[in-house]
Amino acid sequence: MPPVHTGAPVIPGASTSSSPAPQPLSPGRPGYRRMSLALFAAGLATFALLYSTQALLPAISAGLGVSAGQASWTVSAATGALALFVLPLSALSERFGRTRMMTCSMVIAVGVGLLVPFAPNVEWLVALRAVQGAAIAGVPASAMAYLAEEVRPKALVAAIGLFVAGNSIGGMSGRLVTGWAAQLWGWRAGLLAVALMSLACAVAFLVLLPRARFFRPASLNPRAVGRTVAGHLRDPLLLRLYGIGALFMTVFGAVYTVIGYRLVDEPFSLGQGVIGSIFLIYLVGTVSSAAAGKLVARTGRRGALYLAVTTTALGLLLSLSDSLPAIVLGLVLITAGFFAGHAVASAAVSRTAKTGRAQASALYQSAYYLGSSAGGTLGALAYHSAGWAATVGIALLAVLGVVSITLYGSHAARAERRMPASAVGAR
Repeated sequence: MPPVHTGAPVIPGASTSSSPAPQPLSPGRPGYRRMSLALFAAGLATFALLYSTQALLPAISAGLGVSAGQASWTVSAATGALALFVLPLSALSERFGRTRMMTCSMVIAVGVGLLVPFAPNVEWLVALRAVQGAAIAGVPASAMAYLAEEVRPKALVAAIGLFVAGNSIGGMSGRLVTGWAAQLWGWRAGLLAVALMSLACAVAFLVLLPRARFFRPASLNPRAVGRTVAGHLRDPLLLRLYGIGALFMTVFGAVYTVIGYRLVDEPFSLGQGVIGSIFLIYLVGTVSSAAAGKLVARTGRRGALYLAVTTTALGLLLSLSDSLPAIVLGLVLITAGFFAGHAVASAAVSRTAKTGRAQASALYQSAYYLGSSAGGTLGALAYHSAGWAATVGIALLAVLGVVSITLYGSHAARAERRMPASAVGAR
């Protein structure tokens, strides 16, 4: 009896045992949902840990007998170490892999998080928080590079938006969980609660994350890394994106550092519990960052940025009102605009960098956290000098900076399109 062929026809000379080439992840393909959930969990865990002491500073001051300035170092040490270590750790991820770097970073950050509640004094607490911030630095740049390599370009903004959404929920939950737990059982219990929550997220990340299929290890030669970084810093588009990220975070840092001062003062005189609940507005950022991909598909990158800055500016102007509902609506618009703009800019960095993507993303993260520090400092100085209107003025200047950079980018793109092909190729 002749054999029956039920499969596809065999092409002469082709190997029947070869497996198909791997395809980039995209919505509907196997692994995309697992990847999205894994990085969402990573963003939630790391940012919950990063800001875990911020809502507890008065309790830490009272519990350890230190000043507000000393207690504030428990936040500054973590964010400062992150900004300092994000670039060198991104270089290590180019050699040892994105998934390995993210895994090591999360294990160390969560492990230190379980030790933080038992710090005997403020010196130990600050030191542990610095180590934690340095460990967390391995996640953001490696995650962006992982997504740029593993995800289909058209789905990249949406994928990064989900990671940023995890960041927003992490930043919110880190403050809420610690605050409520501390109110019931003390500040050490608050820190332990957020560490246990982050441990659960880390386990989910390790179980769900698909292996990297397109990563190719690069050399750890410091000169080569230096040349890569220098090349990124000479790229006009990357520089514009770094500036946009820093300025957006300047707005956000100024607003959320100072808003508590305004709401505890007259005419509002709100309690600390109510003020802490303001961070629930971060959920708006979860939605806007996750929707950034669709926004870019409809309006283009620059169109999405214009919409983000317009939303942010309207929110800032609304916040000038003495009506509490108007202020809350203003914070909603500021948060939505910020997270959408951040998702668009960070995704554009990953798409623009053809080599050294981890370093490109690390430079963006460094600029981003520098913007946060500048916004918090300038916003607080402005408020204590001339009130909330001065803080809004600082934030609106940063918004104007984003508009100026985006307008310049639009002009540069039009000029390049008008250039002869030979001239463009020679650049």
